[in-house]
Amino acid sequence: MSGTSSGATGWRAAAERALYGPGGFYLRQAPAAHFRTSVHASPLFAGAVARLLERVDAVLGRPERLALVDLGAGRGELLTGVLAALPEPVAARLTPYAVERAARPAGLDPRILWCAEPPRGVRGLLFANEWLDNVPLEIAEVDPAGVPRYVLVTADGRERLGAPVGGADAAWLARWWPLPPEPGRRAELGRPRERAWAAAVATLADGLAVAADYAHTAAARPPLGTLTGYRNGRAVAPVPDGSCDLTAHVALDACAAATSGPSWRLTQRAALHRLGVRGTRPPLSLATADPAGYLRALAAAGQAAELTDPAGLGGFGWLVSAAAGPGGAAAARLLVDVADDEEERAQDRHHVGDQGAGQ
Repeated sequence: MSGTSSGATGWRAAAERALYGPGGFYLRQAPAAHFRTSVHASPLFAGAVARLLERVDAVLGRPERLALVDLGAGRGELLTGVLAALPEPVAARLTPYAVERAARPAGLDPRILWCAEPPRGVRGLLFANEWLDNVPLEIAEVDPAGVPRYVLVTADGRERLGAPVGGADAAWLARWWPLPPEPGRRAELGRPRERAWAAAVATLADGLAVAADYAHTAAARPPLGTLTGYRNGRAVAPVPDGSCDLTAHVALDACAAATSGPSWRLTQRAALHRLGVRGTRPPLSLATADPAGYLRALAAAGQAAELTDPAGLGGFGWLVSAAAGPGGAAAARLLVDVADDEEERAQDRHHVGDQGAGQ
């Protein structure tokens, strides 16, 4: 642990307090008021999650009780969209769980169960959209002598270096984010996220868990880290005083290796393509035959293009982890093994074995 000094703490404790403590950012603020996720960008995203849920449902033999667990549910926007997109026979068997620390918002569909922790022993799909990037973690920085040290921070955002990184954090750095002895180089120590993801996957008795997030892998770690703040739709300095979101990209390869079963990584572009979301322009002939239909199709194509843009939302990482039950791996392969073409297969799919050796 990084310890405290002169009112400063490690970033993990500071972010936990600022985001989730009394009066914390996520307890007071609706995320959509400050940043835009794929869920807010288009209903096509919820439609794709609904199709994935239908595939999982079929692999599980259409159980009498099917679960959809939205981890980090915000104000329930994703679950609301999925319920609207599902066929009625599937929706009738579905128990939708919104897992969120904030209070239940007024007017939410009464079918949605609001809870602070994910349910245990359910069968179905767990989906975590931009959740892992808000799991607080420690930050390390290389000092002038080339030694990685914990970064300490005060509530008003002033930083200084603390003790040398040691123990399990040092081992994690050596394996997942080796820092050269260059003063100022930074790393975000992802062990809390590994534990959080492994625990989330373990709540499923059978089925599939998916995390969609800003991501990087060992082949291209950001040299100065990615910690930033968001307020009112703009990036701001990451100050842990509860006034802004605090986020850092996710080492998804490390999270994949932390699960007990198989996990795979692919881009959001590849995942959504395989779930039927493509930014294909409608034929011009439709403009004459059905002008209103053409405009609707054109708008949908624009939304799909945004969701799958490799330089934007399409570049997000999807981590697909199978639950321990017999249906998990089969459900995962419906998404990760059916490549649209050989180029996407080469660029977007990375199988990660139980020890996380695949890169």
